[in-house]
Amino acid sequence: MASLTPLSEPGVASAEYGVVLLDGPDAIAVAMTPACAEETGRRLIAAAAIAATQDPAPPSE
Repeated sequence: MASLTPLSEPGVASAEYGVVLLDGPDAIAVAMTPACAEETGRRLIAAAAIAATQDPAPPSE
């Protein structure tokens, strides 16, 4: 896995003309269909639950 710095500021979701928009820090912007946004939301919640139980330090190699 690449070395990434996780964002600590949540994005802002909105809906316009049948499209779900997600705006985040550092000019991150994503446009999704409603179905895509729903599945992405489920996957984010599941991944967040797993990540919350993990040690923040990466495993040593």
